[in-house]
Amino acid sequence: MDKKEIRKLIAQEKRKYSASQKTEWSSSLFQKLEDHPLFLQAKTILLYHSLPDEVQTHAFIERWYPHKRIVLPLVKGEELELRYYEGKDSLQTGSFGIEEPTGRQVENWDEIELSIVPGVAFDRTGNRLGRGKGYYDRTLARLHSYNIGVCFHFQLYPYIPTEPTDHSMHEVWTEQGCVFNGTQCSR
Repeated sequence: MDKKEIRKLIAQEKRKYSASQKTEWSSSLFQKLEDHPLFLQAKTILLYHSLPDEVQTHAFIERWYPHKRIVLPLVKGEELELRYYEGKDSLQTGSFGIEEPTGRQVENWDEIELSIVPGVAFDRTGNRLGRGKGYYDRTLARLHSYNIGVCFHFQLYPYIPTEPTDHSMHEVWTEQGCVFNGTQCSR
């Protein structure tokens, strides 16, 4: 099955679940991820401001931005620009209807220790299928962070076809916990 077909199947699956179910699963996922040693140690974390069909990050961002430097992406042409999150009032609706940060631009990308990345689908070897524009793959190529992909359980796919420009995750998490961390998860 090719990437386009997988995206179509996942989109159909997403429609089967209510917003409240996705919120509940998101909360469960992040409650587990908060205990991850790398999350606890990280001072600067790249997150994303979620769309309605993604693992919901809004409450998690609000909970942690007073304690950690939270960085959010902003679509600029063909690239993602990274900016510090400075509270709800620092968001504006940008490309693709996504609320994007207006805070200071991150100058030193090396300070980002942990990236929590959305995906349309992941497999149990860390491969990620995005929305098809390559924004995250180009961004991850420039970062030296530890990368954790997050999705709902139904977004795990047996096999994600990859290309040389695709960046795999160090770990993949669902609301059930870690499903991939190099070999298998013990969490």
